[in-house]
Amino acid sequence: MPTQAADITVSAQGLSRRFGAHTAVNNVSIELKRGEILGFLGPNGAGKTTTMQMLTGNLAPTSGAISICGIDLFERPIAAKARIGYLPEHPPLYRELTVREYLDLAARLHRVPNARRAAALDDALARCGLTDVSKKLIGTLSKGYQQRTGIAQAIVHRPDVVILDEPTVGLDPNQIREIRSLIHELGASYSVILSTHILPEVEGVCDRVQILHQGATVFSDIIAGLKEFHGNRTLLLGLKLPPAIDEIARVNGVAGVEPAGEKLFRVSFAGDIDPSEELARRAVEQSWGLFQLTPTQSSLEDVFVQLTRKEELS
Repeated sequence: MPTQAADITVSAQGLSRRFGAHTAVNNVSIELKRGEILGFLGPNGAGKTTTMQMLTGNLAPTSGAISICGIDLFERPIAAKARIGYLPEHPPLYRELTVREYLDLAARLHRVPNARRAAALDDALARCGLTDVSKKLIGTLSKGYQQRTGIAQAIVHRPDVVILDEPTVGLDPNQIREIRSLIHELGASYSVILSTHILPEVEGVCDRVQILHQGATVFSDIIAGLKEFHGNRTLLLGLKLPPAIDEIARVNGVAGVEPAGEKLFRVSFAGDIDPSEELARRAVEQSWGLFQLTPTQSSLEDVFVQLTRKEELS
């Protein structure tokens, strides 16, 4: 069934941003559906933060178009921005305010009506697990609770889209787990764009992944699509009496072989030739003692490293 226009919360087409002679973002397009969590990845300098600044209206693109819930961000910026909640990498917290005072300020800035403000504060506090610390000064809170406060300000006006830039940076493992759980819960009510360097975090909470490298999109698919990523297909080969690696490498269709453990080898192949049958035949003929021949699935880390290093290594 085709996606209805009302289900699209973010539509960015052909975004580019140049700073003088340097192109930070080059022809990037993003489409986010209601209730979807998008993992936005890339190495340092890939253009992620620049893209998010354009999506939130904090930076004008050199070219391209952005609409939020069908509202053109450039023609109607106030109306479009009202649908967005944004947590930058360094949350704009006022340490001398209590959590509730800060969220009240954020609600006023987002023009939440007086009649709905108290309920909006209570809801944001509850969603982010801040009710018990609502009267504490932000400066006295742990890093984890400060991050929760930053997320609370991003959702206090009940936006349609929440954009989180490195929300778990600097947190300990327990705090990361708590924020990860919170992001997962937010996905039930909002569309979320999550930028992070913690790849298991993306695999754990995101529905879809988009990877930038040198300002351009190099991968965009649902998490399940990682299993179908064939940029570097591999097999796990187990042999009780393995020959020299060079002999395995000479099998038709094999592009590379590397050890993967005791009597295990990772065999890569490319193109349309799957060497599985030939490997099995050769193993029987040569008495290699075949005990395993299974395809391996690309992890997000495999895809990320391959796509963001291939140009540097070429």
